[in-house]
Amino acid sequence: MKKIALALFASSALASPAFAEMLDLEKDVLTFGFIKLTDMAPLAVAYEQGFFDDEGLFVTLEAQANWKVLLDGVIDGQLDGAHMLAGQPLAATIGYGTEAHIITPFSMDLNGNGITVSNEVWEMMKPGLPTDPDGKITHPISASHLKPVIDTFNAQGKSFNMGMVFPVSTHNYELRYWLAAGGIEPGYYSPENVTGQIGAEALLSVTPPPQMPATLEAGTINGYCVGEPWNQQAVFKGIGVPVITDYELWKNNPEKVFGMSAEFAEQYPNTTLAVTKALIRAAQWLDENDNANREEAVEILSRPDYVGADYEVIANSMTGTFEYEKGDKREVPDFNVFFRYFATYPYYSDAVWYLTQMRRWGQIADTKPDSWYDEVAKSVYRPDIYLEAAKMLVEEGHVQEKDFPWETDGYRVPTPAEDIIDGIPFDGRAPNAYLDSLPIGLKSGQTVVGNSVQG
Repeated sequence: MKKIALALFASSALASPAFAEMLDLEKDVLTFGFIKLTDMAPLAVAYEQGFFDDEGLFVTLEAQANWKVLLDGVIDGQLDGAHMLAGQPLAATIGYGTEAHIITPFSMDLNGNGITVSNEVWEMMKPGLPTDPDGKITHPISASHLKPVIDTFNAQGKSFNMGMVFPVSTHNYELRYWLAAGGIEPGYYSPENVTGQIGAEALLSVTPPPQMPATLEAGTINGYCVGEPWNQQAVFKGIGVPVITDYELWKNNPEKVFGMSAEFAEQYPNTTLAVTKALIRAAQWLDENDNANREEAVEILSRPDYVGADYEVIANSMTGTFEYEKGDKREVPDFNVFFRYFATYPYYSDAVWYLTQMRRWGQIADTKPDSWYDEVAKSVYRPDIYLEAAKMLVEEGHVQEKDFPWETDGYRVPTPAEDIIDGIPFDGRAPNAYLDSLPIGLKSGQTVVGNSVQG
């Protein structure tokens, strides 16, 4: 086992942290999986900037074909951990799909997604969109402007199809949230029918992220929700127009997590701490000095081993801007957030929001008490590991104490109405009251039976 001496600063010119304990690494050769999206950046940066090396970790990063392959790799031990959809550890732990106890000691980012429609759909939507005094389209764009387009498709005997990356992905829930906020039924799941298309006005289906632009160009789908760089890729290719970012849907919403099996964390606790430390440092590097390192990060991500998209495409969003219609580039400094706003802390309330969306659309078939949401969140999200790693980093002088929410009970302050597109606030401590406040979606006591909602 490899011994790691945590830094001891002896110079009287520096604040001298207390001597930190030696970490005995139970396992130092690790393989982590990722999907080719810009929000895998903390893994790439931890590798390229030597943060894994500093912890005595010999890490290999491997791109995965899709989210299911990635999850299976973590469950069967081929991968020691992975860049994951936040819904994956939760779904696996409650037994929706593949059953396994997966935990997360680290949240990878906030925001980072968008919803794009084809040129055909955009041209149908555009005449009805509001504009500002300069003639520029006013954002955010409500899905209510998509409803007449869907009606036209249906009148012509055509279905309206949209892509998302996985049934328990943020993208599925964000796309559904946007549609429902605009009065469009995105469909339900049931134990017997896992298509998610029961009663749907827009038919949502899975498409892997890198394949989104090509699938849109082929006409198989009419729009999609995905992470970067695949919305900006549609703009560069001239095949589609992003209509909204998830920052406009829900300001500073939680996105990906770093997931590993509970068994791994229990068997290799010091290794888990070391990995978490390296990822925290990578996230800090990505956001420090007002995103001063983002251009270097874009260069890293553009390499074939990571995201493999053109530098210009990745830079369009990673450097604080976002391009909607071609030439309509706007400042969105928080489109990708990796460290500020306590982005890396695994909040229980983030987990609860994902669980409410699973319940809202029938992936969780029956009403659960508020206590159930709290218990599941605490079994998956592990701020105890995170804060132990952060404390070590503070002692070593790598990070500042003020950068971490030491006093939190694990729940964010409720998200105010003005930060969410439908104007409905979210309080993670009251999941059932939140669900009952949403106009479209399952309420307390309701279930999906056959092709209808009952109760």
